[in-house]
Order: sequence, then C-alpha cells, then structure tokens
Amino acid sequence: MRRKIAEHMVLSRRTSAHVTTFFEADFTNIAKLRDSIKRGFEERNGTKLTFMPFVIKSVVDALKAFPIVNASVDGENVIYKHDINIGMAVALESGLIVPVIKQADTLSLVGLARITQDLATRARNKQLKPDEVSGGTFSITNFGLYGGYTATPIINQPQAAILGLGGIHKRPWVVETADGDAIAIRHIGVLSLSFDHRLIDGAVADQFMAQLKKTLEHTDFSSLV
Repeated sequence: MRRKIAEHMVLSRRTSAHVTTFFEADFTNIAKLRDSIKRGFEERNGTKLTFMPFVIKSVVDALKAFPIVNASVDGENVIYKHDINIGMAVALESGLIVPVIKQADTLSLVGLARITQDLATRARNKQLKPDEVSGGTFSITNFGLYGGYTATPIINQPQAAILGLGGIHKRPWVVETADGDAIAIRHIGVLSLSFDHRLIDGAVADQFMAQLKKTLEHTDFSSLV
C-alpha cells in the first residue's frame, strides 16, 4: 500500500500543475446547529453528525456552479462529468484510502452523514468493495481531525482538484453589526483547494471557493436535518 501511494503521489506531481488557494470560513452557524441537534440526530438516524456532510453538501453546490472543477484532462481533451462523485480520504494504520460517495448530488444531508460514517468505518475495517474506491470526480481530505490548521493536498489523479479541510477552532473574529464592527468568538476553519492549473485558472478556483464559503456561512441547514 505504501508503495502504491508513493507512486500515485509522485505521478500526480509530475502530471498536474499544482496550485493551492486558501480561504477562511466561519462555521459558527453550523457548529451551533450541530450542538443543538446532534444527540437527537444520532438517535433518529443511527449516525453522528460531523462537519463533513455540511462541507460535502456545500461542495456539491459549488461544483454545479463551476463544473470545470469537476472535470478532468485526457490528453488534449477536457472531460466534463455528469456525475458528482466525491472521494473522501480516510487514514488507515498502514496508509491512506479514498472511498467514493457516488452521485453525492442526489443525497440529502442525512444521507451524506450516513454514507460518510459507513464508508469510513468499512475502510478502516478493510471491507470496501473495488467499485467503492474508484470513479471519483473530486476529493476532500480532512486534516483537521487532529487539530491541523491547513495543508496543501496533492490532487488525486485523474481529478482536477482536491479540497482540504483544516481544524475548526474558536477564534476572535471581526463581525459586522448594525452598530458597526465588533469582536466575537467564532468557529473558524481554513479551506485549501489544490487545483490543476492546466485546466483551472486561479480566478475560477477562487470563485469556486468563494461560492463554497458563502454556502457554508449563509445556508439555513436546519431545514435539511
């Protein structure tokens, strides 16, 4: 496994023109919603409610708005994908594996919560089927599990981009109020997008990230759970 991972990572570096852009996002509204419903959510649905389903749901919306980020390069051709299949990196004792959530755009927030936990659990127990680790069109890696701030993930070939989710921490933050700017304690996370500059320009990558940030910060997710 270690050898295969090494080959895949080096191949990606040689293949894609890697660039990484970073955005800070305010997860406070999502954090408050999770805290208020997580116990009842787990009792009703048999799965924990983490930040990941909210991120995936928001990524799906951004990929619909900017389909080039969901595309890939094949020789001199650009291949646009009809499906949105989200790869989710899972750390194992012996390495790393990326199970794929097929047609993530068809799943509800509850459905995403269930499938992310199911795939992660079966990945760690070595119970994944071959088709569950293939066919991804975009990947997400969460290096915030252990408190990591941010990183520059390597693109999972033949995809064109990968999103990194850093740790979500309480930080003093400037917020705009009716009475002017104020300092408040907010849940802030750093998002990083490594993208293939052969296919995606920096402006498009930043527009994608701005859309993702807007969805995370301003969507009323309470109606979806």
